[in-house]
Amino acid sequence: MSLQRERLNDSRNSASAWSPLRNSVFRALWIATVVSNIGTWMQDVGESWLMTSLSASPVLVALVETAGALPVVLVALPAGALADIVDRRRLLLFMQGWMVVAAGAMGVLALMGQMTPSRLLSLTFLLGIGTAMSNPAWQAITPELVPADELPAAIALSGAGINIARAIGPALGGFIVAASGPWAVFFLNGVSFIAIMIVLYRWQPAPRKSKLPSEEIVGAMRTGTRYLRHSPELQTVLIRSGIFVVCASALWALLAQQARRHLGLGSFGYGLLLGCIGFGAVVGTWFLPKIRERLSMNALVAAGTVGFAFATVSLAYVHEFAVLAVALAVGGVAWIAVLSSLNVAAQIVTPSWVRARVMAVYLLVFFGGLAGGSAVWGFAAARVGVSTALLFGAVGLLVGLMASWRYRLVGDEDLSLTPSMHWPEPIVMIDAEPEEGPAITVMEYRIDPKTADGFLQAMKEMKRIRQRDGAIRWNLSRDTADPERYVETFVTESWAEHLRQHERVTAEDREAEQRARAFHLGPEPPKITHLIAEQLPK
Repeated sequence: MSLQRERLNDSRNSASAWSPLRNSVFRALWIATVVSNIGTWMQDVGESWLMTSLSASPVLVALVETAGALPVVLVALPAGALADIVDRRRLLLFMQGWMVVAAGAMGVLALMGQMTPSRLLSLTFLLGIGTAMSNPAWQAITPELVPADELPAAIALSGAGINIARAIGPALGGFIVAASGPWAVFFLNGVSFIAIMIVLYRWQPAPRKSKLPSEEIVGAMRTGTRYLRHSPELQTVLIRSGIFVVCASALWALLAQQARRHLGLGSFGYGLLLGCIGFGAVVGTWFLPKIRERLSMNALVAAGTVGFAFATVSLAYVHEFAVLAVALAVGGVAWIAVLSSLNVAAQIVTPSWVRARVMAVYLLVFFGGLAGGSAVWGFAAARVGVSTALLFGAVGLLVGLMASWRYRLVGDEDLSLTPSMHWPEPIVMIDAEPEEGPAITVMEYRIDPKTADGFLQAMKEMKRIRQRDGAIRWNLSRDTADPERYVETFVTESWAEHLRQHERVTAEDREAEQRARAFHLGPEPPKITHLIAEQLPK
C-alpha cells in the first residue's frame, strides 16, 4: 500500500495544471461551463446593478446575493440524493432548461420596464434553484471524468473556469449593461445555458450498474446524513468552509455598494473590479500545482485566508482604483487557493456512492454561509457603514482561522476509497424481498482476554464504519458463559440496505477490518449470520 501511495504521489506531482484538458469529455464540458459561467457573471452584474437602480437600500442590494445562494440551503440535500440515485445527465439537462426559462423571464421584465425589487429577488431565487439542483451532480461527475492523480488539477480547473468567466464576464457584463441595459445580459445568460445543454445531450456517460433497486430519495437523504455524522474528516471540511465563507461573504455582498456609493464607479468599473478577482484566481490556478508541492493543504488554506482578508481590508479603505485592482487580484489568488483546497479535501475523503450527497452538504454550508453572511453584512453596513463592515469581515477571517486551526484537513494523504467488494455473498435460503427488514448482521469473534483491550480499540473504528455505511444500530457483546466469545451486531433498515453495504465497503475499510480480525483466534474466520425481522400476524 505504501509503494502504491508513493507512485500516486509521484504521478500527482508530475501532473500539470492543465493536464485534465487532454480528456476530450472533460475538455468539452469545461469549455461549455466557462461559456455558461461568463453568462452567469454577466447576469450577476446585471442583477446587482439593476437593484442599485431600483433601490438605494444596502440591505436590498445585499439580498440579491442572498436570493441567489439561499436555494442551496433549501434544496441541497434533496438535490444531492437525487443526483446519487437518478441519471445525472438527464437531471442536468432538465435544470439547464429551467434556468433558460428563469433568465428569459428576467430579461423580458427588464426590457419592458416592469421589474421591481420583489420580482428581481424572486427570479434570482428561481435561477438559484436551478443552480442548487445542478451543483451536486456537477461536483459528483468530476472524479468520473479524470484519473485520480489528476483530480486536484481538475477541481482547480473547474474553479479556474469559474474565475476565467469572472475575469471576462463582469467587465463584459458591465459594458453591456452600460450600453444596452440589464435586460441584455439576462437574455445572453439564458443563451449560455443552451451551450451546456448541447454538450450534455451529446455526452454518453457509462451507466452506473447495481443489482439492487435504486434508493428512495428520503432514504437516500437519511443515508447521506448518517454518512456525514460518522465521518470526522468531512466534518472538518465543513467547519473550516463555514467559518471562511461567512466572513469572506462581506467582500462579495458589499463590493457593488462600495463601488457605486464610495468609489463613484459606474457599472463598467464595478465589472472591472470583479474581473480583477477573476484574473487573480486564474493566475492562482496556474501556480497551484507548484505551490501544493511546497505547502501542505492546511498551510495553503491559511495563506489563502490571510490573502483574502487583505483584499477585504483594501476594499474598505483603498480608494485608488489601480491599487485596489491589484489588491483584489491578490484576493482572487487567495479565493481559488482556499476553495479548491476545501473542495479537494471533501472529494478525496468521499466514496463515489455518496459523493453527490456529500458535495450537496458541502455546497449547503458554502452557499448557506454566503447567503446568511451576505444578509448579515448588509445589515451591518446599514448600521455602521460599508467600510467598517468590511473591516469586521476581514478581522473575522483571521480570528476564524485561528479558532479553526485545530481542525486539520485530510489533504496530504491518499485514501483508497474504491469499492473492495470483499464481503462474501450472504447465503439466502428463504424468499427475501429487498424492502423487508430491518436486517440484522451478527459476527462472532474468538478473542484472547489478554488482547481484549486492543480488540475493543479496533472495534471502535468498526463501529464508525458500520454506522457510516448504513447501520442504524450497532453493538458489541461478550458472552457471560464464554469469556473468549464476542458478538458484533449491526442493524440496517432493510435487506436491500444491507446488500448496499456490500457495495460500499472500500479498501480503506478492509484494512480496518483486517486490524480487528487480527485479534480473532483460530484458523476459521469469524462466523457471520444474517437475519431479517419477521412481521407477526395481526
